[in-house]
Amino acid sequence: MEPIEIALEKAKIARQDNQVQEFRGSVSHAGSDIEYTQTRTVKVSKLALRESRVISGFDNGPWVNQFRMLRTRVLHSMDEQNWSTLAVTSAEEGVGKGLIATNLAISLAMELDSTVLLVDANIQDPKIHKLFDFEPKYGLSDYLSGRHNLSELLFHPNIERLVVLPAGEPLQNSTELLGSKKMEQLVRELKKRYPSRIVIFDLPPVLTQSDALAFSPYVDAALFVVEEGKSQMDSVKRAVSLLSKTKLLGVVVNKTQINRINYS
Repeated sequence: MEPIEIALEKAKIARQDNQVQEFRGSVSHAGSDIEYTQTRTVKVSKLALRESRVISGFDNGPWVNQFRMLRTRVLHSMDEQNWSTLAVTSAEEGVGKGLIATNLAISLAMELDSTVLLVDANIQDPKIHKLFDFEPKYGLSDYLSGRHNLSELLFHPNIERLVVLPAGEPLQNSTELLGSKKMEQLVRELKKRYPSRIVIFDLPPVLTQSDALAFSPYVDAALFVVEEGKSQMDSVKRAVSLLSKTKLLGVVVNKTQINRINYS
């Protein structure tokens, strides 16, 4: 497993001087357990999760502990600001952004007081569902296009307190959909429906599509992913500067050559 390095106190990179009914009855609580009564449950084998490098496929180990540390830092920062929505993005493709978003969401769901919704908002190139070895018929794009209700699209990958909204059918007009009033209303509804819920959005890279810029004003903050030895500093600075109106929670450096996590 490649280690990750996390910087969440300050970004290391300068910024360059109404679907209310959809969620009712979808979960019921019995003590600390959650029973999903409307959301589809998808049985995912531990082996499939392990092969996808999803932390719930592993019992323990340094890589799992790194995401626990990331979870702690993210929760601390979000609780301080009373934030509940977080976008995960990058400058360019291929840095492990979707895997970071997924493992962070699962790690957050391990907190007893939090439920987590993981949203694949990378409509042109969806990948999150593949990490769970599942092929959904529909997803976010079908909701935004008015073809399906939200309750038909969510799935619970038999990981406690985690629900996933897949991206759905890849569409070329994704920027218009993600920047639409319907998307803004959805985010607003997700934020207020369950006060203890954290919503993680996996967004497309900033420099390859305009989707992230169209959507970013709707979330409380963003987490930026770079890959050691691959991400170019000029590209990263340009991408971060384009997100200047969005609170930058921090930077995750993926695939580092160190065996520990340093904080700035």
